[in-house]
Amino acid sequence: MDRVYEEGSLGAQVTTAGVRFRVWAPSANSVTLVLQDHHSPEPALESEGDGYFSITVPGLGAGTLYRYRLDERGPFPDPCSRFQPSGPHGPSMVVDPNAYTWSDTGWPGIDMQGQVIYEMHIGAFTREGTFDAAGRHLDELSELGVTVLEIMPVSDFPGRWNWGYDGVNLYAPYHGYGDPEALKRFVDAAHRHGLAVILDVVYNHLGPDGNYLGCYSEDYFSDRYSNDWGQALNFDGRNAHRVREYFIGNACYWIREFHLDGLRLDATQSMHDASHPHVIPELSQRVRAAAHPRKIILVGENEPQRSELLQPPAAGGYGLDALWNDDFHHSARVALTGRHEGYFHDYRGQAQEFVSAVKRGFLYQGQYYHWQKQPRGTPMEALPAWSLVAFTQNHDQVGNTLYGERLHELTSPGRYRSMTALLLLAPQTPMLFMGQEFAASQPFAFFADHRPELAAKVHAGRRDFLKQFATYATPSAQEKVPDPAMESTFIASKIDLAEREEHLSIYALHRDLLRLRREDPVIAAQAREMIDGAVLSPNAFVLRWFGGPLGERLLVVNLGAELELHPAPEPLLAPPLASSWEMIWSSDEPLYDGPGALSPCSESGWLLPGESAVLLKAR
Repeated sequence: MDRVYEEGSLGAQVTTAGVRFRVWAPSANSVTLVLQDHHSPEPALESEGDGYFSITVPGLGAGTLYRYRLDERGPFPDPCSRFQPSGPHGPSMVVDPNAYTWSDTGWPGIDMQGQVIYEMHIGAFTREGTFDAAGRHLDELSELGVTVLEIMPVSDFPGRWNWGYDGVNLYAPYHGYGDPEALKRFVDAAHRHGLAVILDVVYNHLGPDGNYLGCYSEDYFSDRYSNDWGQALNFDGRNAHRVREYFIGNACYWIREFHLDGLRLDATQSMHDASHPHVIPELSQRVRAAAHPRKIILVGENEPQRSELLQPPAAGGYGLDALWNDDFHHSARVALTGRHEGYFHDYRGQAQEFVSAVKRGFLYQGQYYHWQKQPRGTPMEALPAWSLVAFTQNHDQVGNTLYGERLHELTSPGRYRSMTALLLLAPQTPMLFMGQEFAASQPFAFFADHRPELAAKVHAGRRDFLKQFATYATPSAQEKVPDPAMESTFIASKIDLAEREEHLSIYALHRDLLRLRREDPVIAAQAREMIDGAVLSPNAFVLRWFGGPLGERLLVVNLGAELELHPAPEPLLAPPLASSWEMIWSSDEPLYDGPGALSPCSESGWLLPGESAVLLKAR
């Protein structure tokens, strides 16, 4: 491999001889180093050819502030800056990645099976909104039963608050959350608590403010593909091999320098690449090599639901370990709210959809999808259940409501408890959104702090996006869409962790269900091939685990009114020979603020309480 592609060779490297600066700037004829608070002439970097420039400056070390001047333009921050202490428009800082002493040398990494994911936004998880503050609250998540923390993007962005998808300095953790060592302390603390950490990364666009990559080379971007969020990235055009190296190198950087346990790839359908191999399988292979011998996981968001992303590269796939399952969420949302406007159009939230989701994974695996007027999805075939991440809330789906309302505020307590049971007992990998475990009373609205002209456009764009929902398109609703640039929008979205104690009933519900998921050997197997299901009514269904020597389990979910089955001509309700069903868990327990738990089965038939879920075991 050519030396210019050596991973980690770009940026500022602390060496025994000083600091070595190296940059790819094919748009410039000359590059000089601008050192903050240094009044000596700007040293010129030596051209290596092919757009690469480098210099080693003795006497410098970690903490040095610098930028690059390209010909007479600039100065600009380093595209591979490890830290931007004043934000993306300020100088870059030299960081020594070897200065931190890790305590996780025995940490083996993770694979997908058996995981429970918790999505969190560092800025909104605590009042302080920092890595160090978040690290002080990890023991509760571990005790709850969470195993993986998925943190929303942390690459540096402009302004004081942002969801993170407007990142522009991909190698630099956001300065408002803490410096690189603060992120390392967070990961180190998570590993001490038995928690893995994966990072949401955005390799489909860059933010609209503070993006200086185009100053170094126009080849970072492509005009051959459309993109909903800005210019598409160039993974298959002129100089694409350099661009691919920049982004793949970034993925490896997070895994190697921060000991992360994997990545969540945002909107993979917008990582356009017509070349072979596609950038995603190349990234997959490279980051696993960077992590070796640790095991890592790669999770993708893919709106078209292309299951080939889950196949290994050797079989023509993309090498991801899991994909987000929007189908499950959309059905759950419709079932709980009774509304299927906007992109919920092709879902009815009825019992058949949940039986199919548990047994088959994606609901759309090639059928016609009326909302998009085209087929959606590809067959799951024999892919394991844990390769799909199921959720009833995430940052997008909470944020895509009018005020950022959480799901428990949009439905009844009984339905919410029942759907939570399905989410946490089904074989797919479950994911909770921060605060969901205690029914946080705070909303999670879209927030992004930009300069006034851009902020007005972002607010208008948010209003326009929400118009796909007929109710949100009304003039009165449009007036109520929170302004992303208002500090109050961000502050209101910060969760209050004290509500863990104030909302003990819903917290206990999640704790007990996750304990069942972990300790019951039949549930823990995550084997969808062991499960059969049947529809009992449009709003009620049964799932049966055939666990062999481990025994059988029966989950009965009724999202509607009380249902009598006298008789009950459904074979899945029949206990095994010489056995009977014993109730081992109910969403109606008073501990969860339920009305009181009764077994739904008797000798004469079944009586399913309204808006309830019951788990039974064959005795």
